[in-house]
Amino acid sequence: MGKPAVPKKVLLFVSALYRDKEVYYNSLDSLEKIFGEILIESSPKEWNYSDYYKPEIGSPLFKRFVFFKNLISEAHIADIKLKTNQIEGKYSENCKRKINLDPGYISTAKLVLATTKDYSHRIYLKDGIYGEVTLIFKKNTFCSAINTYRDYEDLENIKLFNLARKIYKELLID
Repeated sequence: MGKPAVPKKVLLFVSALYRDKEVYYNSLDSLEKIFGEILIESSPKEWNYSDYYKPEIGSPLFKRFVFFKNLISEAHIADIKLKTNQIEGKYSENCKRKINLDPGYISTAKLVLATTKDYSHRIYLKDGIYGEVTLIFKKNTFCSAINTYRDYEDLENIKLFNLARKIYKELLID
């Protein structure tokens, strides 16, 4: 019989999808106050993978990934999603978000996203939050999993996730 283990320490990141740079930087300030020092902040990249967010946030849309230096327990990702939802609400206007913040984490084996949307490949965590293994680490790189979002499959983003994983492994040793 297997024995339950203590949740692992993992590398927290938040993806930010936005139109307005000021809203992004205000949200980033809120994220730093809650999660601490930023380890990596990607450059903005135009996001045109879907029209899903355009009616709410507008266009053109940009996406950035922000990784935090303080490692978290993987058990806390649902609570973190609830906090990022509060930040989204803070910067909403007329019941429309101006930014979409999706937290996730990187471990040595996978990249996991937290979401409020249930689907066949997601598992319920708590408080209306689901978890999704979005990328799997095998053969020395992150690879797609079932239903991986196209922007997470982007080679430039894969390189970023691989770099973040490498830094995460160094943080585990320190």
